[in-house]
Amino acid sequence: MLSWEDDVEAHALRRRGWSISAIARHVGHDRKTVRAYLRGDRQPARRASRGPDVMAPFVEYCRIRLADDPHLWASALLDELRELGYQGSYPSLTAAIRAHGLRPHCEPCQASAGRDVAVIAHPPGEETQFDWLELPGPPPGWGCGGHAHLLVGALSASGRWRGALAGAEDFAHLAEALDAVARKLGGLTRRWRFDRMAAVCHPGSGTITAEFAGLAKYYQVGVDVCPPRHGNRKGVVEKANHSAAQRWWRTLPDDTAWDAAQQGVDTLAVRMDTRRRVHDGQRVSVGELAAAEPLRPVPAAPYPAELAVIRTVTAQALVAFRGNSYSVPPGLGGAAVTVTHRLGSDHLAIATAAGAVIARHRRAPDGAGAVVRDDGHVTALEKAVLASFSAAPPCRRKQRRPPSAAALAEAARLRGAPGPAERVVIDLAAYAAAATRLQHHPRNPEQEKEQ
Repeated sequence: MLSWEDDVEAHALRRRGWSISAIARHVGHDRKTVRAYLRGDRQPARRASRGPDVMAPFVEYCRIRLADDPHLWASALLDELRELGYQGSYPSLTAAIRAHGLRPHCEPCQASAGRDVAVIAHPPGEETQFDWLELPGPPPGWGCGGHAHLLVGALSASGRWRGALAGAEDFAHLAEALDAVARKLGGLTRRWRFDRMAAVCHPGSGTITAEFAGLAKYYQVGVDVCPPRHGNRKGVVEKANHSAAQRWWRTLPDDTAWDAAQQGVDTLAVRMDTRRRVHDGQRVSVGELAAAEPLRPVPAAPYPAELAVIRTVTAQALVAFRGNSYSVPPGLGGAAVTVTHRLGSDHLAIATAAGAVIARHRRAPDGAGAVVRDDGHVTALEKAVLASFSAAPPCRRKQRRPPSAAALAEAARLRGAPGPAERVVIDLAAYAAAATRLQHHPRNPEQEKEQ
């Protein structure tokens, strides 16, 4: 196959009087190949077919089948074609589907593909886009099950983004993550944009919930909910999600602690501020554009949502929460308790499954590794431990203790030997009576007549 450059060179040399052999040596190809290109039998950059098109008889069938079911897998279609006599390969089938345009466009699945897209204006300071990024397979030490969650917020005008880790996607975790991301971005825009997440709106109607309405009023922001299947409305945060997933989460080691992972997200986000953009004909960085956005200050305290998580009490009467341990009364080892914390408060409460509050503590800084104990809990735990001690002598584990008579009897029964209750008792008196009778033999009647 000749490239466009070789084809142009061959035609130019042929007009100058070069022979086919000389041109073939010059371009490094066979004489037959060069002659075919010079005569126009073959096209540059297009490999000649080595045989008949095996797909040609089946094109119409594929067109009908894919019109009936636009989502039919090519592998399933290949199984049907095999029964009809198709001898080609799977790559040949997929290439033919693309070349002939056999798979029709599906509007519900590709609402934004293959059609005109309007350019949405994003004035500085106008909009922040938020989206959850699910993180499958978190490190085992995080204790958040099969998925962790990262709330990513991006300024629509400049493209600056920041993220906050969360253990769940409920309203309380969302409120905490929103406040953290807003502070990391440097302030509040006039509006926030979300997709149809359940903690923000009713997914069916897109109407925001009363609970989230209170949060929006607290931060004095407008709320925009994207229509279903319109990902282009928040494409800035979608690209930020892609960067976080591929450049941070994909390479995160298994032994990474929660606070270290959050620091890794922050480091990546700051590094991404160095991306270059063209603004008003000048090349500037994302960080410079973000610094020029007019953002409002974030309230001094976060929205007072109440966060509740389930934890298990350890044998030391401790409950883990956010990298610290808090004491509870003794006797609850292995029990599930609920740790509640109102955002912005310095205290937390621990309650049983029935709802009874059993401990209140002042919160330690997250990730400090502190053990916060109440004096009353310490005293009660010491009394419980001391009361569990016994004055009885220790068990003599090396003392010889052969099988008892009952054990031996049971072993004999298992072996098939008769037990004591199954033995036959012999009456010796019966044997004595039989011996007495044998001592007096009865006489012969004939002998008695002779006498």
